[in-house]
Amino acid sequence: MRWRIAILVSAAIVISYLDRQALPVAVKAISRDIPLTNAQFSALQSAFLFSYALMYAGGGKLVDILGTHRGFTVIMLFWSVACASHALATSFVLLATSRFLLGLGEGGGFPAATRAVAEWFPTNERATAMGIINAGTAVGAVLAPPLIAAVLGYTNWRWIFVLTGGLGLLWAAWWRSSHVALGRPLGWIDVDTNATRGPNVASAARFPWTRLFRVRETWGLVTAKFLSDAAWFFYLFWLPKYLYDARGFDIKAVGTFAWMPSAAAGAGCLLGGGFSSYLVRHQFSLGMARKLALGLSAAVMPLVVLIPRVPVSWAISLFCLAYFGQQSWSTLVMVLPADLFPQNVVGSVAGLVGFGGAMGGIAFGEVAGYLLDHGFGYGLVFGIAGMLHVGAFLIILAAIPTMLPLRLERRFSYEGAR
Repeated sequence: MRWRIAILVSAAIVISYLDRQALPVAVKAISRDIPLTNAQFSALQSAFLFSYALMYAGGGKLVDILGTHRGFTVIMLFWSVACASHALATSFVLLATSRFLLGLGEGGGFPAATRAVAEWFPTNERATAMGIINAGTAVGAVLAPPLIAAVLGYTNWRWIFVLTGGLGLLWAAWWRSSHVALGRPLGWIDVDTNATRGPNVASAARFPWTRLFRVRETWGLVTAKFLSDAAWFFYLFWLPKYLYDARGFDIKAVGTFAWMPSAAAGAGCLLGGGFSSYLVRHQFSLGMARKLALGLSAAVMPLVVLIPRVPVSWAISLFCLAYFGQQSWSTLVMVLPADLFPQNVVGSVAGLVGFGGAMGGIAFGEVAGYLLDHGFGYGLVFGIAGMLHVGAFLIILAAIPTMLPLRLERRFSYEGAR
């Protein structure tokens, strides 16, 4: 039953990435009705990411309060309506408003996914489960270019948002009916501790959410996600525009080639999480299994500095490698809150981590837009992006020297006694 939950949640992530990629892929068609500069294009992504960041933090707490089932339903309904609202935009301001609302809804998706993994999967299966879920990002991004190109061949860009919003409403009905059929998560035996774990067993005493800001591991994950997602959101949102502007692609060529990096990202999700789970099952410590996979993922990212300097076929190949490494990395970072923190705060921690990632995307997106509008070119932008994952990995090594479940109530009790 738990693998069915993983597939359900992965389908939600497919829809979220299809929704958020609709504008970048269709930007050339949209610009005919609503002209957009590089700075305005960056502002649209910043509007999405700012609200996404806020809801990532708040959405984690919302899911902890409402529970995974009800919380995910509310989140999906909201972002589906917000996606459809893009079809009504007639100006940059209205388009930015729709992006803001879409981010506000989608921000709760991954905290809910992380909580679902904590509820339904033991330690030795979590990275694999998160890999399946995170592969939804790749499937959605793979579908976006050819699907949007096909829709534009028959109608105008506004119908793209109507159709993708409708998919979310259908998923919400599927989620509710499937969750009722599956029932509640079952308890399971954690192979690391031989203790019975599950949603019906309290893992820690409740304590104020604000205390998470006093935990070193929280700051380490947030900062690492800030750096790595700064690069990821640049690749995700700017790949079609880079192909339009720097390589002379039209919408048909983007539809033909832009799905390839996203397919590689899907492989990264599955292989990164699967490799880490394999190591755990073969008696590697949890810390070694996670950090080895994270290090290998980060090691390939500096190669993106070559993208502006090579022929287009090699550039697409390097994008594929970068997407593979990033999503292998992302799968592992997203499972760390479930590895480290008590279950009753996993959603909140995942929310804070996602908040950091989205803020990184805003910061670097604005930098990229400024540099490109002021003549610095893509070479400098890719040079900066290529080093961000390496820095993020070093931060994780420093902030999480030992990867063991945190006893937060004991830690705070000790600090109080001192």
